[in-house]
Amino acid sequence: MSMTSERRPAEATTAGRLSVATPSGRPPSATAPGRPPSARTAAARAFVTATLPAARALGRSLADELDDPAAFVTASGAGLAAIADPAYREGQILVAPGIGPTLGVRTPLLAAVCASLRHEVRGVAGDRLLVVADALARDEVRELRWMALRILEWVLPADPERGWQILRKIGHEADDWITVDTLATVAAGGILLEPFRWAELEQLVFSPSRWERRLVGSTVATLPHVGHGLGRTTGEERAAMAGRGLDLVGQLIGDHEPDVQKALSWALRNLAPLDPAAVTAFCRREADRAAATGDGHRAWVVRDARPALPPADAAAIGERLAGIRRRPEALSTSLAAATAAAFISAGQGGAAVGRARA
Repeated sequence: MSMTSERRPAEATTAGRLSVATPSGRPPSATAPGRPPSARTAAARAFVTATLPAARALGRSLADELDDPAAFVTASGAGLAAIADPAYREGQILVAPGIGPTLGVRTPLLAAVCASLRHEVRGVAGDRLLVVADALARDEVRELRWMALRILEWVLPADPERGWQILRKIGHEADDWITVDTLATVAAGGILLEPFRWAELEQLVFSPSRWERRLVGSTVATLPHVGHGLGRTTGEERAAMAGRGLDLVGQLIGDHEPDVQKALSWALRNLAPLDPAAVTAFCRREADRAAATGDGHRAWVVRDARPALPPADAAAIGERLAGIRRRPEALSTSLAAATAAAFISAGQGGAAVGRARA
């Protein structure tokens, strides 16, 4: 995936196409109008231009391995390694500390591989593609897992149940924000196709994994973009999406993990255009709660969402939260954490969220 910083998460610009964008919607490699690109940016563009033919050829050739998942994975790994950029891999490690094995394949090149593959496999039965996606998802190399997500995007409308099984597996094993936010785009599309899939997110608010909890916020943040691409833009649908999204953010706000907090503020910023009044009221209410209790975790999320609010409300919230900061030793104050703690104390189960350091 493309990289800027962890504060610029993966978003979907159109349905069926994974990409990375800044919160402003401008591609991360874009330079200001009239300003020449930096030497690093120019080198990256030259690398992509020179390597695109090989990436497209790789995608075409992979179609020949479709009925041999092991060979498909092997060929994918070798082919992607051949078009990787060591400088980009260093950047991946920098912006996603702790990320598992990566090759350093730049986003446009991975997209070109997948686009060529998709052209070759149009009309192929979904079950054949699902087997390949499952094999890719089992590999530890992150680019192969991201390829699996691309394939699942294509297959999910036709075979959602088996597709969601693989999505859950990738989400459960995720250990970096790039994978989580890429997965969020696919999950968002699946939820819009089958609204009962909101239950997938409702269960994850209690997960002991901060990455699964982050997936909740990232998916909510991505839904408006995917919904726009699918034509889900009626007033009623937008309000319903905002309402359900706010319910989930409301369950998790107060989470002590920065990775979760960033996804929640991203979700609030993206929900604001759908229902400005509801999001503003939510932020004011949570700001009051944070101020009354000195809750730095909650305050950070609301403060970071202020750019999407009306200026007067943003200013008032900023004043309300003045001096309230996060404390690393503070435990989660979220509703989800409280519910999980009560569940455990009653001897009903072993899943905890927030109280333990995930």
